[in-house]
This record gives sequence, C-alpha cells and structure tokens, in this order.
Amino acid sequence: MATITASMVAELRGKTDAPMMECKKALTEAEGNMEKAEELLRVKLGSKAGKAAARITAEGVVVNSVEGKVGALLEVNCETDFVTKNDSFLALANAAAALIAKHNPADVAALSALAYAQDGFGPTLEDVRKGLIGKIGENMTFRRFKRFDSGAQIATYLHGTRIGVVVEFEGDDVAAKDVAMHVAAMKPVSLSSAEVPAELVERERSVAAAKAAEDAAVATAAGKPVQSAEIVTKRIEGGVQKYLKEVSLFNQAFVKNDKQTVEQMLKSVNTTVKGFTLYVVGEGIEKKVDDFAAEVAAQVAAAKQAA
Repeated sequence: MATITASMVAELRGKTDAPMMECKKALTEAEGNMEKAEELLRVKLGSKAGKAAARITAEGVVVNSVEGKVGALLEVNCETDFVTKNDSFLALANAAAALIAKHNPADVAALSALAYAQDGFGPTLEDVRKGLIGKIGENMTFRRFKRFDSGAQIATYLHGTRIGVVVEFEGDDVAAKDVAMHVAAMKPVSLSSAEVPAELVERERSVAAAKAAEDAAVATAAGKPVQSAEIVTKRIEGGVQKYLKEVSLFNQAFVKNDKQTVEQMLKSVNTTVKGFTLYVVGEGIEKKVDDFAAEVAAQVAAAKQAA
C-alpha cells in the first residue's frame, strides 16, 4: 500500500481546491497516483454540482466583451461575494462573455453548449461550470446576457464588478462613455418618457392617487377645505410627469453638469444614443437571510442531544 504524505495531500489540494480529507481519500484510493487521484476528485466534485444547483446565487459579477461594433454584456451569479474574487470564476465569466460576442448563442442553454476548456474541465462551457462548482464548492449560474451587433458604436462602463452598462451610440466616444457612467449612477428605465413601461406609469399614478386621497382625508378630519376633483387630477398627473422625467435618460439632469439634461449634453456634442442596457448583480433575486444566532443555537442543541 502506497504511503500518502502530507506534501502529496497539499499538492493535490493545490491543484483541485478540494478539502484536505477528500484529497487524502482520493490519493489512498489511487494508491498514490497523483493524476488518478485528481481524476477521482473531479468525478466526486462534479457530482456535487447537482446538490449545489438548488442554492440561491444572488451574488456574482457583470462582465463585458467588445470587439469593434460587436459586444456582449453578461451576468454570472454565485452564492457569496468571496467567490467573485476567485480567478477561475472570473476567467469563466470573461470567457463566456467573449463566446457570446463571437458566436451569438440564442439563450443560456446554447451558450452553455459552446466549446470551452479551463482548469482541466471541458469540452463545453457547461462542463467547465459544473467542474468549477465542485472545485470551488459553490453554485454558479449564467443568469442573463445581451449581445450587441446593430452596427452602432459601443461604449461600456463597469462599476467594479457589480454594475455593467452598454450604450449604443453614434458620435463622440467621450460623451457616450459619460452617458454609460451616468446610467450606472442614475439607473434610468428608458431612453425617453414615452418609452417608460406602462406598468411603471400606472404604478406611479396609483401611488399619487393614494397620496391625494390621504391628503383629502386629513383635510376633512381637520375641518379644512378639500381640493376639487379637477385639482386633484392635475396633481396626480403632475406627479406622474415628474416621475417620467426622473426615470427617462434623456430628461435626467446630467451627473457631470446638472444644469443641463443628458439630451442637451448629447446635442451639444452632436451625439445620438440609440439604446442602453444596465445590469446590476442580483437585481430581482430574493436573497436568503440567515439567522446566525438561531443557527448556532440549533447546533448547540443538537450537540447536547447527541451527548
């Protein structure tokens, strides 16, 4: 029987990031053969991907890839912020963005089927993803992406790794980059007021109507005169119009000069923005909130019962 030394375990752990005991078991089973042990571990680690798939991935990164007038924006999720700094995870994310730009996959399934190898895993992007789930020990998913190939110029901005923006434009590069930064900061929902989704407009109108009704109730209770229906209607519509200006890019005050709107700034440099895409990591994903104190108490209680 081969002797398994601490240095052999450390070497295998360095190659796979697997737990020490798992490395020792694999080496023992492989009778000290490092390559066979590594293969055994990858098989075992890969099996963990199915167990990890149910875990919430609300952290992650936004990455982009641009080559000329073709580009891609991609969000890749994981379970904890710690993994977003892992070199293998980041390599996977950036490679996936480049594959999107190059091959134009129809959806995440098509993206996952593209040829790619990394860290000894492959031959597809999905195989690498599953392999890294086992190696790193966390679930990770390709959540959403968008490819840009309209013939327009492309400006991008990444705020760290959590916010990504792509702006399609014609005109001045610097102005377009400034708009991308503006979008990251102000998070507009559309280019113009007319393009704000109807459901958002109706939601804002309902809020304004509820506020008007509340004001009327307060006035009645205090014995003060109540505004006429016509005035109330004007107030509600005024509130809606104010909201539309606040959430549409062209009407927003430009972050670098609040004396002019984004539209005015663009006109001053003869630049046209045709569209923008904004991704914020985890947006819309319900995060799991752990009660640490309760978890510790449960573990203590379980230990007492076992004793």
